[in-house]
Amino acid sequence: MSTLSWIIIVVAVVAVLWLIATYNSFIRRINRAKEAWSDIDVQLKRRYNLIPNLISTVKGYAQHEREVLERVTEARTKAMNAQSIEEHGRSENMLAGALKSLFAVSENYPQLKANENFLELQRELSDTENKIQAARRFYNTNVRDLNTKVDSFPANIIARSFKFKKRKFFELEEEAAKRPVNVSF
Repeated sequence: MSTLSWIIIVVAVVAVLWLIATYNSFIRRINRAKEAWSDIDVQLKRRYNLIPNLISTVKGYAQHEREVLERVTEARTKAMNAQSIEEHGRSENMLAGALKSLFAVSENYPQLKANENFLELQRELSDTENKIQAARRFYNTNVRDLNTKVDSFPANIIARSFKFKKRKFFELEEEAAKRPVNVSF
């Protein structure tokens, strides 16, 4: 065999190895993004499971706050039925606002604020919110890495060839969470 034949064989082997490594890199990033989304999903379900207990506890003390309780229930239902990442983001923003209103209303009921069950549910919900934020950061980091790889040359050639697509970030409306809640009686 001539030197040219060896060079062609080496270049072909290197190209095939690069193709395999790049493909596997995409698969790894996609699987990490899926894993990260499942972390978010677990925490969201935990939050959804806490809400009915919270509502029933508040109901006993704040019976005439029906509208606030209905908004929380409606927001929870929409969040649980969300299909896409964008829908999850919108419905989670709505749920966060409804929960914020519920906690604002609870300020007017000293007996409720002193109720051990309510305080424990409030602590658990706060813990869950922190876990959702951590899971969201983990997910968005993995999505950023995948999206960067999909856009980067020469990996974008492999991405197009195997139809690897960019994913959407899970974004929550931070400003909505910071705005004060208007509570009227």
